[in-house]
Amino acid sequence: MKFLDEAKVYIRSGDGGAGSVSFRREKFIEFGGPDGGDGGRGGDVWVEAVNGLNTLIDFRYQQHFKATIGTHGMGRNRTGGNGDDVTLRVPVGTQIFEEDKETLIIDLTVEGQRFRLAKGGNGGFGNAHFRSSTNQAPNWANPGLEGEEKNIWLRLKLIADAGLVGLPNAGKSTFLATVTRARPKIANYPFTTLHPNLGVATVDGREFILADIPGLIEGAHEGVGIGDRFLGHVERTRVVLHLVSAQEEDVGKAYKTVWHELDAYGHGITDKPEVVALSQVDVLDDAELKKKAKELEEACGRKPLLLSAVTGKGMTDALRALRDVIVAEGTQPVDEVPERVQKIRHRDLPKDDDQ
Repeated sequence: MKFLDEAKVYIRSGDGGAGSVSFRREKFIEFGGPDGGDGGRGGDVWVEAVNGLNTLIDFRYQQHFKATIGTHGMGRNRTGGNGDDVTLRVPVGTQIFEEDKETLIIDLTVEGQRFRLAKGGNGGFGNAHFRSSTNQAPNWANPGLEGEEKNIWLRLKLIADAGLVGLPNAGKSTFLATVTRARPKIANYPFTTLHPNLGVATVDGREFILADIPGLIEGAHEGVGIGDRFLGHVERTRVVLHLVSAQEEDVGKAYKTVWHELDAYGHGITDKPEVVALSQVDVLDDAELKKKAKELEEACGRKPLLLSAVTGKGMTDALRALRDVIVAEGTQPVDEVPERVQKIRHRDLPKDDDQ
């Protein structure tokens, strides 16, 4: 299934049915009178967050959603039936915006959450509704009210507990494939990952969701490379795992490049707790490994984890570090958070030596 995290759709609720103009005419009945029924109400347009979806690809093939109109009223005081509603079923984490792409209508973060996007028009009154002591035979009825119509934007922000960030070829997809059952594409060239991937990691009997997004390069916030369009999927995470490849010539610069792109993107990503790790350490000898680990520590302000998906080194430690932050951020008061988690949470901002 292809991944799509943004889609534009047209919605229209149903018009209300018209009221009926009718008069009672029955043999041997002396007094007749108006008996036109009211029109039925038009159908509504709803959106609902459902489980089991992680893409908006369905809305590429169906972009128009129209509820049915209400049935017109009929004689003998028969009210028309209401129109059928139409429901857009979207993944949990979908945001609905107005056509300007800035005005947020609703953020669907809970499974089963529903919201009415467009209300159906009310049905018109039949002529029986207007009968009075001074007007025994009204010969008019109301038309039904028109429904609402508009274009909306759907934007998906995947809900994950931890997000993986880093330069292309930093080992993010390899990490995800090693610790989860996800099978992202892995190859030795930049931008192997073209869309976010999700996986469920387990450590010490506790599960949490990891999100891997395409790599960032310098100028991503200006649209360079794939840009920062997928960073929205990291906005909802509780912790960020920042991977820096040991194969980089300057690991400190690599870390700062990604960090400044995250900072330029905004939306609070750089305020999240961050776990920093030096990945692919199996390619270095001990002396070079110590040198690069020290350079990365100076750049990020804390001692990085050392990871190797090939040998398994540090993988469990990384999962435990993520788990501790996730548990602390989700359930524990600040004063009960473990000290190692507080060090991750309250970090110093990286300094750019070139500025």
